[in-house]
Amino acid sequence: MKDILLVSDNQELIHSLETIVTFLGESCQSRGFHECEDYLQDSGADAVLIDYTLPSAVKALIARFPHIPFVVLQKQNGETTAECNLVSVVTLPLTYPVLTQAIHRCQEYSRRKPGNTRSGGAKTRLFRSLVGQSDQIQIVRRLVEQVAPTEATVLILGESGTGKEVVARNVHFLSERKDGPFIPVNCGAIPGELLESELFGHEKGAFTGAISARKGRFELAENGTLFLDEIGDMPLQMQVKLLRVLQERMFERVGGSKPLKCNVRIIAATHRNLETMIKEDKFREDLYYRLNVFPIDSPALRQRKDDIPLLLQELNSRIQGDGVEGVHFTERAIASLMEHDWAGNVRELSNLVERLSILYPSQVVDVADLPDKYQYGDVQAYEPDYPEELLERDAFNALFAEAAAQEVEEDLDEDDSGLLMRSSLPEEGVNLKEYLSELEINLIRQALEQQDWVVARAADKLGMRRTTLVEKMRKYDIQRVEEV
Repeated sequence: MKDILLVSDNQELIHSLETIVTFLGESCQSRGFHECEDYLQDSGADAVLIDYTLPSAVKALIARFPHIPFVVLQKQNGETTAECNLVSVVTLPLTYPVLTQAIHRCQEYSRRKPGNTRSGGAKTRLFRSLVGQSDQIQIVRRLVEQVAPTEATVLILGESGTGKEVVARNVHFLSERKDGPFIPVNCGAIPGELLESELFGHEKGAFTGAISARKGRFELAENGTLFLDEIGDMPLQMQVKLLRVLQERMFERVGGSKPLKCNVRIIAATHRNLETMIKEDKFREDLYYRLNVFPIDSPALRQRKDDIPLLLQELNSRIQGDGVEGVHFTERAIASLMEHDWAGNVRELSNLVERLSILYPSQVVDVADLPDKYQYGDVQAYEPDYPEELLERDAFNALFAEAAAQEVEEDLDEDDSGLLMRSSLPEEGVNLKEYLSELEINLIRQALEQQDWVVARAADKLGMRRTTLVEKMRKYDIQRVEEV
């Protein structure tokens, strides 16, 4: 911690506190009761250890500085205050375990404080699926920030699609090697017999087809980071050679005899349980401990569902950055997505957002618009209600277009419908109102005859309500003529 303020007028207590705090490796300052408020006002502190001999003054001080964690020191248990920033009450005499626990609480209070930007600068520039406010993703961020400046080998564990490569890129980006290359290798995608050449390179003529010398990934990653994805899929024979390189920081190209030094940071990742593989003799135990210096667990999306709204926003922004129109979600749609188990994790969510942006560009997506597997709860699609005349006009236009497009398949009485089926305007012109009325009568008669004069079924055929069809039949005096 930056600074711990010790507050008491008891010099013996101050001396005891200074001894223990200094032994813990923390810096501290000491002040009396009449000086501490001005000190906190001017300089601040990461934590305050305060003697509880003046209860009212202590309570007022704790309430005035809610952003600073306080530890009260008292001779016997008693009532203190309910302020949130009073993180611990220690009964004198001091003991090392109790005081270290109290200081740890102060550290946690400062670290988790809302709006805390102490890590600042480049360390806030985290990528893609590290977006979120859940405890799980905040732990990953903190681990990345802590290990990145070091040269420690990192092993990233987690299910497929959780963004293990994203975590690896963050470690590289926040490290001293960020200006060097980041070289990823998928150990499971390269055949075992080619993996050695892929990692270490080969000399000309080393094997059939090696028409020239070629650098491997270790050489390409010089002064940078080599990301070994799906390390659990690496053949055992290759694991032995990799272990030797990690131990000696030297390797030879395939077909070569000249040792080459490598200055490369190794980050490995796998979705497999390596400890189980060790028991099954499928993964070398010595390589596991060489890689597992600093493990980071990449959480599954179902473990941090509260991050889904922020992830949707981030994925949408990424799509828009690629020149594609984004998509928006209703609260109900987001709530439904948060009910899903996400077996494919963030990759599955990303694919869904991309699919929806194609189906509904620049639109708002509700639950009913989601694929069936993502719909949870009572899903009722919105069915708009339109005015009757608008429905009639639409049905009439559709039928008119269909009638005008099809050819006459049977001879019709010229007086009855010859004019109706003409596809071009006669030279002498036409009375449009009469023409449309005759067309409407003709189509209604056809629908009724096809449906054996069952009005409800004819109305469905014409795309109108039964009551509307009855009105039109009355208007045009359309009646069924009984055969004699």
